[in-house]
Amino acid sequence: MKKAEIISDGKNHTAIDLGELEDIKSYSLIHPKLRTEIKAKVFVNKHTGATSTEISFTTLPPKSELGYFHIHNKDEEIYIIIKGVGYYQVDEECFPIKEGSVIRVAPEGVRSLCNTSDEDMIYICVQAKEHSLEEHTTDDGRRVASTPKWDL
Repeated sequence: MKKAEIISDGKNHTAIDLGELEDIKSYSLIHPKLRTEIKAKVFVNKHTGATSTEISFTTLPPKSELGYFHIHNKDEEIYIIIKGVGYYQVDEECFPIKEGSVIRVAPEGVRSLCNTSDEDMIYICVQAKEHSLEEHTTDDGRRVASTPKWDL
């Protein structure tokens, strides 16, 4: 099983390296509730110490499906398809997805997906409490003076 490498860790940040996209299938974890191994998936919050989002990278093998439908109690999910093609289903609506597709699902939406291609599907899932974003980036952020430490 592959492990994330910490690149940098400081008072206000943690940076990790998961490896190349193909390396995602080398990760696995034990599902905390089911106590079964989930292959080709890595959650980054435990490696980064994130407190506001749950982000995972998943590889779904060719001609396969996630294997279950699910809902959430409080969290909405955003799925970002990085590679592959297939279908995503929310409730009774089933629609095609491909590289570049982004799908938001409300907590109560019954959801799952499948990979219909002959290649691995790779996707990112971002999970956060619904309606918890109080300010968008342009409202919340502000520019500050700082000197870059890199050379271009």
